[in-house]
Amino acid sequence: MELLQPGLGLVVWTLLAFLIVFFILKKFAWKPILSSLKERETGIAESLATAERVRGEMAALKNENEAMMAAAREERAKMVKEAKDISDRMITDAKEKAKKEYDRILVEAQAAIQQQKNAALIDVKNQVGKLVIEVSEKVLRRELSHKQQQEQYIAELAEEVRLN
Repeated sequence: MELLQPGLGLVVWTLLAFLIVFFILKKFAWKPILSSLKERETGIAESLATAERVRGEMAALKNENEAMMAAAREERAKMVKEAKDISDRMITDAKEKAKKEYDRILVEAQAAIQQQKNAALIDVKNQVGKLVIEVSEKVLRRELSHKQQQEQYIAELAEEVRLN
């Protein structure tokens, strides 16, 4: 039971030891402990301020990044539109060139067909003319196989020529 009810001497000596340790700590350790606590508090406050500043900078960078991304999207959309316009223009130009080339080839083909048609007609006319001459020659030889008939026919032709 002695532990539960300490003697007066033990309480005095314990109190005296506590006060001595308290004054020694107050004189030598209290200021350094408070200053280190103050430094730590200041460091934590600075770290929080730095974290808040960094958060603000990150938000600003995020906004700037989003703005840059939006600008890049706009630029990309503009480039895609320009490329599409250029390709449409190229396709239109190619179609126009193809149409012109088609028209030119068609005109040349029609001209070539007309020339061949004319050449064929001339060839047919020449052949018909030769056939007529051959047939006429054969008919005249047969009819004019006699000299007297031939002289008479020549006289008729001469008279016709004089009349015209």
